[in-house]
Amino acid sequence: MYDIIGDIHGQASMLKSLLKSMGYKKENGVFSHESRKAVFLGDFINRGPEIRDTLILVRRMVEAGNALAVLGNHELNAIIYELKDKTGKPIAKRLLKYRLPLNQTLEEFLHIPDEYRSHIKWLRTLPMFLELDGIRVVHACWKDENIALLKESLTEGKLRRSFLKKVSKNNSELSTAFWQTCKGIDFQLPKDLLVFDNRGQARRSFRSKWWVNPQGLTFKELAFESRFDLPNYTIPDELNITREPYGEDEPIVFFGHYCLRNGANILAPNLCCLDSCVSRNGKLAAYRWSGEKKLLAENIVK
Repeated sequence: MYDIIGDIHGQASMLKSLLKSMGYKKENGVFSHESRKAVFLGDFINRGPEIRDTLILVRRMVEAGNALAVLGNHELNAIIYELKDKTGKPIAKRLLKYRLPLNQTLEEFLHIPDEYRSHIKWLRTLPMFLELDGIRVVHACWKDENIALLKESLTEGKLRRSFLKKVSKNNSELSTAFWQTCKGIDFQLPKDLLVFDNRGQARRSFRSKWWVNPQGLTFKELAFESRFDLPNYTIPDELNITREPYGEDEPIVFFGHYCLRNGANILAPNLCCLDSCVSRNGKLAAYRWSGEKKLLAENIVK
């Protein structure tokens, strides 16, 4: 069936080792398995030492039909950063925001820009989410209304320039759906609440558990793998937004993005986060799914 693999971030050697441990073999430069298919959760680029090798490995597997892949926020940032309008001007206004995380990736492709442009063009053909034989795959957040809106807008099998221009402006229902799907739902802190991370920087928001209803939770309970401590008191109602929790009877969702440095990857019988913080001295994680309706801890591979 499917081997779902979390955020890689330029760690090609670790990816090769993981694939080999799961029985994948390399033939004619491409990894394959006789009875299974890999599914990559996005964030192939940035941070690691083998970004180009990672892109080539993932792309070859997908193009050969040995793997599927969804886009992560890092790939989407790279796509938006590179796109120009018909006059040759960048479609994104705040280019520095997109550029800073890409420095290492751009450095690897500095002397082979044509190859980089080829990869960007290929990335634009990848989906933002997948529904496969009763499971769901997304980089950061599965919210039904967001997915429905993206389905309406992404009908051509490619991220069109007009679509990317709309979402890069961050001022519409479509852009909210786009960014929540690849980056999750950030909770905005009130202006009078100062929270500092371990570097002494003030933080204005934190990553939240998108699968729960925030009503009645404390800031600490709602946070998901935050890199700074949050107060353990109940979020005031005037700051909260009621949302439908992800139901226990909903299909299994596999996602990455959240850098699980500690703790279990399986968050509920139908929720699995496979980002095990490989970019911060963690391990590359995979889940070997074979049709089960509820997740099994023994199917996690690292």
